[in-house]
Amino acid sequence: MSTLFSSIFRAGDLVEVRSKEEILATLDANGRLEEMPFMPEMLKHCGKTLRVGKRAHKTCDPALGIGGRKMLNTVHLENIRCNGAAHDGCEAACLIFWKDAWLKPAGEKGPSPNGAGKPFGSGGCSEETLWSTIKHPPKVGETEPTYVCQNTQVKFATQPLKWWDPRQYVEDFTSGNVRLQDLVAGLTFSVWRTVTEAGLGIGTAMRWIYDTFQRMRGGVPYPIRPFGVPDGSKAPQSRLDLQVGDVVRVKPYKDILETLDCNYRNRGLYFDPEMVPFTEREYEVERRQKQIIDEGSCKMVRFKTDAIILKDVVCEARYAICRRFCPRAIYPYWREIWLERVPQSQNPAN
Repeated sequence: MSTLFSSIFRAGDLVEVRSKEEILATLDANGRLEEMPFMPEMLKHCGKTLRVGKRAHKTCDPALGIGGRKMLNTVHLENIRCNGAAHDGCEAACLIFWKDAWLKPAGEKGPSPNGAGKPFGSGGCSEETLWSTIKHPPKVGETEPTYVCQNTQVKFATQPLKWWDPRQYVEDFTSGNVRLQDLVAGLTFSVWRTVTEAGLGIGTAMRWIYDTFQRMRGGVPYPIRPFGVPDGSKAPQSRLDLQVGDVVRVKPYKDILETLDCNYRNRGLYFDPEMVPFTEREYEVERRQKQIIDEGSCKMVRFKTDAIILKDVVCEARYAICRRFCPRAIYPYWREIWLERVPQSQNPAN
């Protein structure tokens, strides 16, 4: 990273989102600052006082693979997600990226930094530009439009981040993103996983020791396991017809493994090791996921079978060595076969 601290804001800070006019003045002709778009969905937050959830000094971009990405002058605000209203109802509900120049400490008076205080017309772009740049007609020979949103632009607004760069972990802690004990636990797991999967002939023993220790403390089992569906066999499926508000229990990891092929997928949907901590617990169904904008193709992808989103269940980036402690908090997608309905008699809500 070019600087040790990439933002003036820390997790927990109260900030005020600048006015629409101030923010527009920071943007280029395409409605972007440092290649990051300010989306129409963000306008409703102008003038509000909100809390910084985490500093976005690093992030992930699934379209570019498993590696991490570094970013400057950016934070996530607590629970402020895109509702997809300006993007034809994309349901990804991604955490929004906020540039420092679009925010100010709560209660601060005086001129805006980076030219944000210039009167409209002296630079920047218009609100109409924000709307005109988010959707483009189908290309010749295609039928689907392409979209521009913050997540399709992550690859342009960031740079590669090596997992072994220690400065990112220093900032994870000093920014307030990660507690010291979680930082130590995460880095310890990285070492354990490296030894376990190094091909030294001790992987089985290492996993057994890990599982035994975790079982004694009520922790999560080792998250990387052999798949259950033999090559060439069709992955099983189940239909529960879950609806918003239903309470479900995530099945044990060993049962979920029996539904996965050699690529850890069930009918195309990947079961990520980051989902293992949520097994054997109960959650409320947030929604049925039907469509999202694909970050790679920039096109709307419509699911053949709805995925299930569980309330307050987001990726915590515990295990992926290359994107450890990523603050992006993406919603995992769940197949119904990985869940079981909690009978109403056992539902605490009843």
